Amino acid sequence: MADIEVVSDSTVVDADPASSGSDGTGHNHHHHDHHHATGGVSFGPWILVLPFIVAILIRERVGVLENTEVRLWSTLFVSVSIQALPFLVLGVVISGLIAAFVSPDFVQRIMPKRPVLAVPAAGVAGLALPGCECGSVPIAGRLVGAGTPPAAALTFLLAAPAINPVVLVSTAVAFPGEGRLVVARFLASFIAAITVGLWWARRNDHSLLSKAQHLHEHEGSRWSNFVDVASRDLVHAGGYLVVGAMAAATLQLVVPRSVLDVVADNELLSILMFAALAVLLSICSEADAFVAAGLPQFSLTSRLVFLVVGPVIDLKLVAMHAGVFGRRFAMLFAPVTLTVAVISAVVIGQVVL
Repeated sequence: MADIEVVSDSTVVDADPASSGSDGTGHNHHHHDHHHATGGVSFGPWILVLPFIVAILIRERVGVLENTEVRLWSTLFVSVSIQALPFLVLGVVISGLIAAFVSPDFVQRIMPKRPVLAVPAAGVAGLALPGCECGSVPIAGRLVGAGTPPAAALTFLLAAPAINPVVLVSTAVAFPGEGRLVVARFLASFIAAITVGLWWARRNDHSLLSKAQHLHEHEGSRWSNFVDVASRDLVHAGGYLVVGAMAAATLQLVVPRSVLDVVADNELLSILMFAALAVLLSICSEADAFVAAGLPQFSLTSRLVFLVVGPVIDLKLVAMHAGVFGRRFAMLFAPVTLTVAVISAVVIGQVVL
């Protein structure tokens, strides 16, 4: 979830691939794109540690909170967080390596020029070049600037955080014995990414991307860029994981069981609730499966909606889309992506689950 620094609303991404990461001698420098999404939430390092300390202390040191429900809440919160943390770390390490060692210009060079071929190729590239959802936004912006068909760049933006191996493995670990859910997540996410990409190729509206913004790049060695990307992603993703784990534990204990049962018994309400939670909680795709697994009374299809929607559209991504591509693009792209993701998850859920 790398930060991006937007230079101006009117600056267009340099369309010359050689101008990005070149020093004039032909030698490529790998840089890290930073984006400070306007109005976004920024988590400091304390967000990774403080809630764990509080959860442990309230169990051992505050007598008035020694009741069963509070202890259960802290247990649920800590267990979800600790289960997800290794996959979160692995995900940000891989994302950092790709950001530091794989240039978007390389992706642009191997991508077919015809959108009808470039869109599925970009979907497969999302599987081969995994990354977190926030890291994929600046990469997509640079791909557009380097001359990649916009439909392909947007397909990569949606596929990379949704179908990469780390996400699929974390889903399998969070849902042991439910291999069909892993298959359903892959299929629904891949179909959603391809569908949105083909929709954009058919629309072919370059005016909405005309305000794609220049991404300020900081020079440095590949390893220093890796450390920069991985550390920032870990802090930001960890913050959202903590929020998600707290929300899952709170839903289980604060919301009356009768209310949860009513929603769980109504498939439409369950689907709408999980779609809304995915957008609002903004959890990293490497960790969201553990949050969904913490709500076992809901159907697999409704939880699949949560797993498919979250990596492709949420509040932090809308802010980043607006910062990189412009507000007009974000206001169109967000509802279309949300609708396609929900429909894809529901249809695949009915077929596979």
